[in-house]
Amino acid sequence: QHGRVKIKSTAQQEEEKRKEREKKLKIYVAARDACFSKRKEGIWDDEALQLTQQLLSSNPDFATLWNYRREILMHLETVKDEDEVQKIYEAELSFLESCLKVNPKSYGSWHHRGWVSARLPRPDWARELSLCDRCLSLDDRNFHCWDYRRMVVKMSGVPVDQELAFTDRLIGSNFSNYSSWHYRSTLLPLLHPESPEPPSPCRKSPQTSPPPSPQTHSHRVCEEQLLKEYELSAWFYYRWLLGRAEREEMISCVYVSRDEERVAVAFSRPVNAQSVGLLLVLDGQPQRVEWRSVHPRFKHSPICDLPPGTISDITNEHNLTVHWTEKHTHRDCALYTGRTESYCRDSATDQELFRSELSVEKTSVLQSELQSCNQLQELEPLNKWCLLTIILLMRALDPLGYEKETLDHFQTLKEVDSMRSAYYSDLCSKFMIENTILKMEYAEVRVFSISDKNLTTLCHLDQLLLVTHISLSSNQLQQLPPQFAMLQCLEVLEADNNCIGNLEGLYHLPKLEEVYLKNNKISSLADLQPLASCPKLKRLDLRGNPVTQTANIGSELAELLPSVTDLLL
Repeated sequence: QHGRVKIKSTAQQEEEKRKEREKKLKIYVAARDACFSKRKEGIWDDEALQLTQQLLSSNPDFATLWNYRREILMHLETVKDEDEVQKIYEAELSFLESCLKVNPKSYGSWHHRGWVSARLPRPDWARELSLCDRCLSLDDRNFHCWDYRRMVVKMSGVPVDQELAFTDRLIGSNFSNYSSWHYRSTLLPLLHPESPEPPSPCRKSPQTSPPPSPQTHSHRVCEEQLLKEYELSAWFYYRWLLGRAEREEMISCVYVSRDEERVAVAFSRPVNAQSVGLLLVLDGQPQRVEWRSVHPRFKHSPICDLPPGTISDITNEHNLTVHWTEKHTHRDCALYTGRTESYCRDSATDQELFRSELSVEKTSVLQSELQSCNQLQELEPLNKWCLLTIILLMRALDPLGYEKETLDHFQTLKEVDSMRSAYYSDLCSKFMIENTILKMEYAEVRVFSISDKNLTTLCHLDQLLLVTHISLSSNQLQQLPPQFAMLQCLEVLEADNNCIGNLEGLYHLPKLEEVYLKNNKISSLADLQPLASCPKLKRLDLRGNPVTQTANIGSELAELLPSVTDLLL
């Protein structure tokens, strides 16, 4: 053990210790075998209870013995009266305390204590809370004890504000207590639900003061950060506190193509295409269609093919409705005469795509928090947690208005925390894509251009369902992921001057005609295989890729991609 003086022992002392261990082992094995034998014979008597207690006292992590002990106790419940059962279980709780002294983090001991407390005829929850207090004072990160405390609180009906005060005390003694911060994150939503019920006189007396709001908690955390600016646990909690809201799940876009006789659906949040529960109604008639994902390795963003001839006649008009049965919502879409495609979607001007719509109250709170963090950042300009929180606050308030400041902060983060520069690059890429989508939505165009932005990853591709032209040139992309197959309307792809070696996402894109991949890292014919699933591909630029050095590449590409008439090598 650390900090202990190593004492040398003679051979005789070692031999004596060995014999002592062997003696104890024989006693232990004999008692264990006796327990197993009794359990096999279905014997649930006091002797079996004593044997299991003897073994568990020295080894409280023997799960089989705890199971046998529960069987014995359940049997005793059937032959004893309530007062006797009360005494038996109270003795069991005392025994468990001795086991916890042997191993305070014993799975078996804590689980068994919860089982005993739940079956106790007259439980003393105050005693159990006191036990939790003592254990957490010794080790405030004992997650077994935290789990047990949550069970006791639930069973005994301890008020939420009282538990919140308990976390205050623990955090006051140890500001880095992750468990206490996490517990607070489960308590605050109970005190401040997203949709609170109207106040009722029977639920709260007029004299009762309202619990402190989340804003109060965020101010407190930020103030304490001024003194403890590098406390990681508090920063995690603070970011959770500022970012509770989530966008409502809904159908954000429905696209229908007359040429492919296909319907594609996009959602406000990722959903599983296989289990989403969609119903397609065409001209008032439910359709028997099979919904599937756009790519075998991508479970989200469902599409379906209609039976041949269903909507192919351009002289006919059709009305479609996609019902999301699980969420009791739907989206209508009309395919007019003479049109080859149609779509219905939410505009970013009506509903924000990547952040929950903020009320005036929430906006003022976040503005105040941003001001506090900026003050802290002036004192500690290289504090990465402060910088990252400032970025997230700016994103929540005005992602386009704060775009320049956000990019500057990301650059500082990469310099300050170079070991996580890849993470910051990916996060910055995500935010840049979000901003570009917003700009595209405001301009009401179907062209997505984000060239020369040092992108390292692609995301939110389900929001690009309607894009016909995408430009990703001069970035640091290494692949076109499976999600890229969601771009069902894509006709032109520009991705020159990247590091792309994987085209997995160019899968069954029915309208794709032109692909520009100059100066990338495509090294083999197999890397181009996904393009064979794009039936309308006519122009392909592969100049500057290692694959162009392959012998007979021209003839092999002609065989793999017969539709391509303009090949640049």
